[in-house]
Amino acid sequence: QVNLVEYGGGLVQAGGSLRLSCRASGRTFSSYAAGWFRQAPGKDREFVAAIFRRGSTTVYADSVKGRFTISRDNAKNTVYLQMNSLKPEDTAVYFCAAGQPAYYTSGPYDYWGQGTQVTVSS
Repeated sequence: QVNLVEYGGGLVQAGGSLRLSCRASGRTFSSYAAGWFRQAPGKDREFVAAIFRRGSTTVYADSVKGRFTISRDNAKNTVYLQMNSLKPEDTAVYFCAAGQPAYYTSGPYDYWGQGTQVTVSS
């Protein structure tokens, strides 16, 4: 069992930056891929970024490529999402996920955090 807790959401102006953190409990976090997803009001949850178990490979949605960076520190059981050049359309609840998905962009992921709100004002 892995419990995930996200930190770092908040309100930021367009063009600003935020860094989200997701801390995992359990000793096997390094065995799992990790991903970030987001869900805006009235929209389906969508893939943002994923990182392989050892952090050697990352995958991004086209909408965030070049602006967001996913990373992980397995010694700290933590995965990060650095978000730069934020846009109002990035406003959403951001969720952290971990697991051994068949597809990194769609899962299924086994474990999910409760989400953290990111609001970007224009």
